Amino acid sequence: MERGLYIAASGMLAEQVRQNQIANDLANASTPGYKADRSSQRSFSEVLLHNTATGEDIGPLGEGVTIARTVTDMTPASLRQTGEPLDFAIEGTGFFQVRTAQGPRFTRNGQFMRSSQGTLTDALGNQVLGQNGRPITVGTDGTAAATPGVFNVPGARKVGDSLFQGATAGRATGTVQNGALEASGTDPARAMIDMITSERSYEAGQKAIRTIDETLQKAVQSVPSIT
Repeated sequence: MERGLYIAASGMLAEQVRQNQIANDLANASTPGYKADRSSQRSFSEVLLHNTATGEDIGPLGEGVTIARTVTDMTPASLRQTGEPLDFAIEGTGFFQVRTAQGPRFTRNGQFMRSSQGTLTDALGNQVLGQNGRPITVGTDGTAAATPGVFNVPGARKVGDSLFQGATAGRATGTVQNGALEASGTDPARAMIDMITSERSYEAGQKAIRTIDETLQKAVQSVPSIT
């Protein structure tokens, strides 16, 4: 099979992953505390070509690219005042901790609410925990009885648009601001530029495959006439 087809296809698959990641970032451009992802590519191992008659080295030939890894940009974003009593933001490093059915999870999205049981929860209904690891009660006047805890989670891994998992290592240095929310970490302008660049790379792969296909068709049509 023509190696160029595989090389072009691998590039297109890698760009599809990037486009999905960028689209998710854009969809969360207004989600408080959201952290954007960054994807990096790497080349497959190269094959050294030789002249079969003389054994002379011709040069290396790449076998395409793949997504090497996707990392989350954990840089704290700016805070905006909302005046809402159940909105919380972390100025600096750290995470809020919530209790889920899968175990403890962590988030920077402090847009909380009062549950029917009178506890502080996130938008998914997970209980928000204080520094002592216990749920926080919310009075009928809509104010929390305590401030959410701030936890240090080295190497936190994203498991959702706003949730992370990992092991805590004491209290983080960040401070909690009441009546405020952290902005999304998505830069819409940069995301749109990255999306356009990725689409052009994808289109280049399509053109390469189309060109190779047309060349192979001509070769197939020419062989009988030569014979």
